[in-house]
Parts: sequence; C-alpha cells; structure tokens
Amino acid sequence: MTHLEGLTSAPIGGGKLKAEKPTHHHPNYHHRFLLRFHHHSSPFSKLLFWSFLALALFLAFFLLSPANTANSSPKATADHRRSLHSAPWGGPAWEKRVRNSARIRREPNGLSVLVTGAAGFVGSHIATALKRRGDGVLGLDSFNDYYDTSLKRAREAVLDRAGVFVVEGDVNDAALVRKLFDVVPFTHVMHLAAQAGVRYALANPASYVHSNVAGLVSLFEAAKNADPQPAVVWASSSSVYGLNSRVPFSEADRTDRPASLYAATKKAGEEIAHVYNHIYGLSITGLRFFTVYGPWGRPDMAYFFFTRDILRGKPITVFEGPGHTTVARDFTYIDDIVRGCLAALDTAGKSTGSGGKKHGAAPLRTYNLGNTSPVPVGDLVTILERILKVKAIRKVVKMPRNGDVQFTHANISLAERELGYRPTTDLQTGLKRFVKWYLDYYSPSLSKKTGKRSGSSSAR
Repeated sequence: MTHLEGLTSAPIGGGKLKAEKPTHHHPNYHHRFLLRFHHHSSPFSKLLFWSFLALALFLAFFLLSPANTANSSPKATADHRRSLHSAPWGGPAWEKRVRNSARIRREPNGLSVLVTGAAGFVGSHIATALKRRGDGVLGLDSFNDYYDTSLKRAREAVLDRAGVFVVEGDVNDAALVRKLFDVVPFTHVMHLAAQAGVRYALANPASYVHSNVAGLVSLFEAAKNADPQPAVVWASSSSVYGLNSRVPFSEADRTDRPASLYAATKKAGEEIAHVYNHIYGLSITGLRFFTVYGPWGRPDMAYFFFTRDILRGKPITVFEGPGHTTVARDFTYIDDIVRGCLAALDTAGKSTGSGGKKHGAAPLRTYNLGNTSPVPVGDLVTILERILKVKAIRKVVKMPRNGDVQFTHANISLAERELGYRPTTDLQTGLKRFVKWYLDYYSPSLSKKTGKRSGSSSAR
C-alpha cells in the first residue's frame, strides 16, 4: 500500500504517539575520502576497491542475517529463537487457549484462520470480522515498536473481548509457527505481518527484508509442510506498480520498477508466492491494498497525523508534484478492505499438496483492493478541516525523492468479477468515522464537544 508518509515532513510524535528517530551518519569524512580516492587512484585500483567494498558489505549482511543462525551452534540457535518472542508459549494451558480461539463455531463451511499481524490496523479488523461470523481465529503478532505499541495493545484488548487470542511472537520464529500448525489444522492463513512504510526504509532497510521477505518465506514453509495445507491469502501492496504511469493500475500492468524498498520487498513476495504455488501446490492469493484508512489506523499515515496536527494548531506540510501538479491517492476505507479480504478467503480454493509435496495445480491469484476514486491530498485536508471545524496551517512544498509516488488509482474490475468486491464508502464518510474514533481514543473530552458533527463510528 502506498502510505502517504511522503506527503508531509512532519515527524511522528507527541502525545501518545512515539517518534521513530532514524539515525543519520555525517557524510563529510566519507565524501572527502572518496573524492581523494577518485582523483588519485588508477582505474584498476578503483575497481579493486569497489569490489572489495561490495564483498565486505555482502559478507557482513550474510553473517549478521537472522537466517544464518540455522548454521550456528544449537545453543546460539536456541538463544536466537528465544529472542524472537518476548512472551512464553507452549504447554497444555497455552495449547488449550490456542485451540479454543481457533475453534470453528459456524457450520457448514466455517474457516479456521491464522491471522498474522493480528494486532495491526487491517489485521485486527479482519480477525474481529471473522470471529463475528463464527470462524475460528488465532492471531500472531510481534508487537514491534515501529509505532506506538500501546495502540497495538489496545487493539489486542478489543480482540480478546471478541474471543480472539493473539500469540506474541515473530513470524520468523520457525519453531513457534510450526507449533501453531501442529496444534491447529488451519484451513486458511491471512498473512498481514510486515514492516510497513516507505520513508522508514531509508533508516532501517534490513527490517523490510527480515519481515517482508524472510517472514513470508517462513510462513510459506510452515504452510507447505502442514497437513492439511491451508490456503494462504496475503497482503501485497499497490506500491508494486512503482513508476508505472498507466492509470488506473491493473493487475496486468508491469510491476518491475519499484520506487521504494518497501515496494521492492512486496514485489519479491509476489515472485516468492509463485514459487511456492508452483513447487508445493499452495493455494495463494495476493491482495494489493490501496491506501487503507479508518478507525484504529496507523499513526504513520498522513490522514492520521494531519488530524493530530490540525487539532494541535501545528502546521502540516503537504507535498505537490513537479510543476505544482496534484498528488492524489485512492483512499480505501477499512470496512471495504475487510469485505474484500473475507471474499478472498471464502473463494481461495484448496491447496493441493501434503507434507511438502504437490499433487496437482492450485490457485494463484492477485487482486487490487482499492476505492477506484483517487482524491487529491489537498482535498483530504479540506475534508478534515470541515469535519474538525479547524483551519489547517498548510505548508505546500515539492515532493522529495524518498520512495513515494505521485498518485495511485486502482482498476478493481477483476476483484468485482471474481470476488464480488464493491467498495461503498466515500472519503468524507470514512473520515467522519475515523475522526469520531480518534477523538474517542485520544481526546474523550473533545469528543463529547464534537461528537454530533463527527458522525458515528464503525470502529471495531
């Protein structure tokens, strides 16, 4: 999903929200050294230097990679596994809780679903919706601190009240994920665990490879070895369209020119999905989300911190494209995304393998889930001003080259035809619901004063 972090330079922080503080290294020393080397070295010396540097970086990444612990000593491997989850797991009481949460309560055709990233924005909504209709649901989440963990814990509390148990652990913890599949014969997996964001990749690129590539492989490995194999639905992103200029974006369009590392890891995930479908018979559906927003949303999204800063009287920095052109997004309300995800689960088709061996062709599908109505970001701010009854202090500047793209627009005809997907929530209605939730959660006293004008909340 294109997250709109690039549409403002305002940091994420203040109030209950915790700021991410990327580390920057002063470049002057390295810059002077490289200039001196460039002017005074022979071509062969330069080639030797850069070759050595590339090799050193590769070896450092390989040796420090979490995946390399598989070749380390048993004690080191055990220590690594323990470090991947902060809460204990295992034992009869834990297994009983896992089974109870995943038990199917609707017949016939009920699902038993492992939802990864369950304490996240989309994950918490989907897990609750599945549980509400009688499916068995078990959550898995690492509760990392990319943004305010108290918001994730609050979502977890909502899930707990709904009867969904969220296991605390990393999807890269192979022992834990394998144990979950041993305890519960899941019919489906909804894989949403990922490192989100575009700008954060400039500060911590390794986290994207760890979560979005290695984490996906870890999940697929557990699924392909399970008996029975579950069908897997997972969150790709509209970001895979990258520098594509053909609109609206269609599933048939090229996706080989990502504009950010986040997009590149999601594109890699789609290629990895093809491999596991082809070799192991896993039924896999990839969903390309378009700028999801709504109650319980992510604090790093523009609509979220625009709301916060407008209420605080702080300036908001809005980006524009080259030549004062418009930056626009296909904003998609969370309830519409949930309906699309549930439809993808219900129509997924069965995996055809068992014990890691393929016995026939299995479905491999990709769908856009968007609203197919791009809205200029300036209009987003205007709508928020109207709902909040507060004038925003806008600072309009040129969009920097930080990995974000100027516009997104979904062609949803394939999802309409095959999933029955039809978004129904316009941006004004969705933002009213978000603002109502935001005020209830962060400013209850202010919510009472503005509740009538903010509309009702559909937050789960």
